Formats: sequence, structure tokens, C-alpha cells
Amino acid sequence: MNSRTRLLKELKDIQKNKTDTGIQLIPDENDIYKWQAVITGPTGTPFEGGHFHLTLTVPHQYPMAPPTARYDTKIFHPNPRVALSVSRRSASRNQVVTVAAGPLRVMIAGAPAAGKGTQCANIVSKYGLVHISVGDLLRAEVAAGTPAGKKAKSFMDSGALVPNEVVVEMVKNKLAEPEVASNGWLLDGYPRSGEQAEAIEAENIRPDVFLLINVPDKLLVDRVVGRRSDPETGEIYHLTFKPPPAEIVSRLVHRSDDTEEMVRNRLDTYHNHVDAVVGYYKDVMVEIEGDKSMEEVFASIEKAIDGATAVGN
Repeated sequence: MNSRTRLLKELKDIQKNKTDTGIQLIPDENDIYKWQAVITGPTGTPFEGGHFHLTLTVPHQYPMAPPTARYDTKIFHPNPRVALSVSRRSASRNQVVTVAAGPLRVMIAGAPAAGKGTQCANIVSKYGLVHISVGDLLRAEVAAGTPAGKKAKSFMDSGALVPNEVVVEMVKNKLAEPEVASNGWLLDGYPRSGEQAEAIEAENIRPDVFLLINVPDKLLVDRVVGRRSDPETGEIYHLTFKPPPAEIVSRLVHRSDDTEEMVRNRLDTYHNHVDAVVGYYKDVMVEIEGDKSMEEVFASIEKAIDGATAVGN
């Protein structure tokens, strides 16, 4: 579906569904890619009763690229102090605004041991997003016996890979849950291939920002090979980066797949697919240097997310 066809369809949907969202969109008679927007101030806020006018421009690459808006000079509000405040903050008619389509949507990718788990926890803590790991989602759907879970189980029981369309169905259903739709989502480590990216793109599942954590392979190998787990507590240690207490060293376990050979095999798989995935998200991708401290990495992630959701430049 090209951008013009999509816009015409969405215009019909808007005209058909007269839900009062507080935003009125009026297409330009001569240019389908240009819309006038009138935003009504939300009830119960200082902006209640106000009407704010913008010109919305949709790029021809839509929905691969987000719309932008320019403030018009017309700002109406029954309280002159509020109108003056808005005027001062949006002093330039040419100030560009990224139009958010709803709650924050983030994808995060990186090689094994790149530190996604730690950073996902940080992102959820700060932004309140719902963390979605497709592996965890798959297991939960199978355990719950959902229709998609039953489909997946039939493939898993036969030793076959779960088809993309089944996984996409699970992801789509998860994103439609009220908590996720309200709070936004953090999709962790998915899609992993160009085929998966194409499949979810077809369902209009697209992030506001795609975070790619880059770490040199040598460091990734060192991180994995040095890992040890405590079978009694479940605590994970590292011989170099997080040394265990001397008294428990003898009971620590080295996982059989944490060998250099196995790690390099997983890295080869990752590198063989990551470029195809990145190709779908170049316009919203931010690369993060993952070989720094956890605090420095998260600071870069915060900057990327805040930049993607900024109201003005």
C-alpha cells in the first residue's frame, strides 16, 4: 500500500469514526499530504478551552517517516495568560514538531551479551513501558493455551521453528492489550531477521526509535566465556567483570553453551541478519556504543529516546 492510498484510507476512517479525541484533522483540498490540525486543550488542564492550530505535513515516505507539524500563529484561549505562555514557548511559526502517534514505542537490538537485559530494565523503570520479550511471550502463550499458543505448540512439539505469521499474531495481540496500548511498549530483540521485520511492518507495527547496541565481538566473547552462575542462588557472576566471593567459586557452574565456539556461532547468526533488520528502521535508528559503563550506555539511550519524542527542535 503506497503512502497516498494509505492516507486516503485513513481519511475515510477518520470521517467514519467521529470519536471526540480533541484533535480535528482537515485535509487540504489540493494536497492530500497537507492537513490542518486543530487541537482542543484537554479537560482538567490549564489548556482547557483552548484551540491550537497547526499545519501537518505528511512525507511521501509515510508511514516509514513520521509527519511533521508547524505551529500556526492562531492560538485561542479564554485565559490570555495561557495563550501568552504558549506563544512564548512556540515563538517561531517555523518551529518543527514531531507528531507523536500515541504512547512511546521502542525496539532494542544487539548481539548476545550486548547488555540489552540491563538496559531494558532501565528503560522500563524510567519510561514505564511494557517490556516484551518474544521468547517469554511465546512461552506464556503456549502455557496459557491461547489460539496462537496452540498453533505455536504444534510446531514446537514436532521440533519445527514457529512460523513468522504465528509469532507476529502473538506480538500483534500483545500490543493490543489495554496496558500496552496505554503505556507504550519496548520490543526486545525482535525482529531478528529481514523476514520478521517485513512481517511486522505489514501489520503497521513500527517503533518511534530503534536502538541498536553495538559492542565489539572480542568484548562480547569475553563477557560470555567468563560468566558463571551460582546454582544455589541463581546469581550470575563474571570472573573478570563481577568476580564471585572466594568461598563459593567451587560451586559455580559454567554453562555448556558459554564456550567461545558457541558464542562465535551465535554472533555469526546475529551478524548475518542484523543488516537486513536495520534496513527497515534506518530512519528511526540510533546506534548506541555498548562498550562503555552501564551508566554511560543508559545515558546515551535516554538521549536517543528523549530526542525521538521531543516536541520541538
